[in-house]
Amino acid sequence: MNNIADRMAARLGAVAGVAGADTADTRPSAALRATTLALLAAVPGLPLVLSAVMPASAALPAGVALAGAGALLATAANAVRKPAPAPVRSFSEELAVTAPEAVSPYDLFAGLVTLHDARGFVTAVHGRDKADVLSWMRDPIGRGYLDQIHVSDRIGFLAAIDRLRQGATRETVDIRIDRPSLGADAEQFMHMRVEMTALAGPDGALMAVVAQSHDISAEARLKGENVRRAADAESANDAKTRFLAAVSHELRTPLNAILGFSDVLSGEYFGKLENDRQREYVALIHQSGSHLLSVVNTMLDVSKIEAGRYELLTEPFVVADSVKACEQMLGLQARDKGIQLTSRVPRAVGEAVADQRAIQQILINLVGNAIKFTDRGGIVTIDAAREGKDLLLIVSDTGIGIPADKLALIGQPFMQVQNEYTRKYEGTGLGLSLVKGLVALHGGSLTIQSQPGEGTVITVRIAADGSGVVSDANGRAASSTVDFPPRLASDKETVYEPSNDGKDTQDERARQKTA
Repeated sequence: MNNIADRMAARLGAVAGVAGADTADTRPSAALRATTLALLAAVPGLPLVLSAVMPASAALPAGVALAGAGALLATAANAVRKPAPAPVRSFSEELAVTAPEAVSPYDLFAGLVTLHDARGFVTAVHGRDKADVLSWMRDPIGRGYLDQIHVSDRIGFLAAIDRLRQGATRETVDIRIDRPSLGADAEQFMHMRVEMTALAGPDGALMAVVAQSHDISAEARLKGENVRRAADAESANDAKTRFLAAVSHELRTPLNAILGFSDVLSGEYFGKLENDRQREYVALIHQSGSHLLSVVNTMLDVSKIEAGRYELLTEPFVVADSVKACEQMLGLQARDKGIQLTSRVPRAVGEAVADQRAIQQILINLVGNAIKFTDRGGIVTIDAAREGKDLLLIVSDTGIGIPADKLALIGQPFMQVQNEYTRKYEGTGLGLSLVKGLVALHGGSLTIQSQPGEGTVITVRIAADGSGVVSDANGRAASSTVDFPPRLASDKETVYEPSNDGKDTQDERARQKTA
C-alpha cells in the first residue's frame, strides 16, 4: 500500500507541479504522500481512475503544489464515486427492458390488469383484484388467457387486438371467461368488460397492450332479464291481439243474426206483436246488439292496427261531407241527451287525400266521447281547418274534462280515466286508442287539451295531400298472386309428380317439356 501511495503521489505531483521549479528532487513530499494514502483508503478503485487520466511519462519537477494535487485527487475521487448518468429511455423502451418493475403501479388499478404482446398472449398479470380473479381463473400467462375466453367472444377479442396493431389507441370489448363450476347453481362463464390501451414503440409499432378487465356479470344478468321480459311482453301482447281478433270475429256472426231477427220482429213482418211491452223488449234487443257490434268492430280494428293489418284506402274526398255525415249519425244521440252538436267547416278546407272511412271513424269516436262525457245543456263542436299543407280536425266540448295527471294515459287500450267503482259512463276505453292508431297510420298527430269541469279540446293533424300515410310495406301483409286459369309448365321448368306410393315427392329428373 505504501509503494502504491508513493508511486501515485509522485505521478500526482508530476501532473500538478508548478512550472519553472528549479529543484531536481522527484520524491513526493510527506504531506502529498499522506493525502494520497487517505484517498486510497477512502476511495477504492482510485488507482484505476488515476491510471486512466494521468500519463505514465509525466515529468516530476520539483516544487509540487500541494493544493493542486489535492484538487486533482478530489476530482478523481468524484469520478469514482459518481457513475456516469444512464441514457434516458422512453416508457415503452423501459417497459420492454424491465416490464415487471415498470408496471408495478398497475397493481393499484381496479380489476384484473394484464399485459399482452402483439399476438394477444399475456406477459404479466397485475391489478388490485388479481388474487380474487386468479382464485377461479386458470393461469393466464401465455395462451392461457385466450384459451379461457368463450369461443364466440374470442374472435372479437383478437379483432380488437388487430385494430390496436393497425394503429388504434384504445378498444373495449365484452367477453365471457370460462371458469370451473363452483356449485350446482354457479354460472359457467364470468362476464368481463376489457378496456385495452396500446403501447407503441418509437417507430409507432405496437409493442404491448395494457388490458383492464372488470366483472360485469351483474350487468349481463340484468340485460338478459330485460331481454327476456321484453320478449315475454311482446309475446303476451301478440297473444292479446290475436285473442281480441279471434273473439271479435267470432262474436260478429251471432250478432248479425241477433240484429237481423230483431229487425224482423220490430217490423212485424210475420204478424203483429201482442203488446207494447214486446215491442219495447225487441227494441232493447236491437239496441243492445247494435252497441255490442260497435264494440266488437272497435276491438277488431284495434287488433288490426296493432298487428299491422289495417289497410288504408286513400282517395280524395270532401272534408265537409265527412263532417256532415258524422253530425247526422250522432245528432239524434245528442238531441236525446239535451246537447247541442254543431260544426264549422270553411269552404277553403276543400278536399283532402286520406282514407275517408278512417277519417269518419275518427270523428265518430271523438264526437261520441264528447257527447258521452258532456252533461245536459252542453255544447259539442266539430271544426275543420287548413294550416299550410295540414288538415286540422278539432272536436271540443264543455264536458267533465280530464285531470292533468291522466292526460298521458289517454289513448292506451282499455284505459279509462275513472275506475270501475266511481265512473258513471259506459265504454270500453278503446275509442281514443283506435283514434290514436288511425291517426298514426295517416302519419299525423293527436293533441289533447283539457280542464276538469270546463271541457276538452282534441286536435287531429294530418297531411292533407296524403303524404304522411304509412306505406303498404309497413302496414299491409304481402299477398301472393295466382293465375286463373292455372297455366301449364313452361319449357325447361321443373315438374313435380306424385310417386308410386302416393306420396308427393320432387321428380329429380326435371323433365324437359317441349312446346
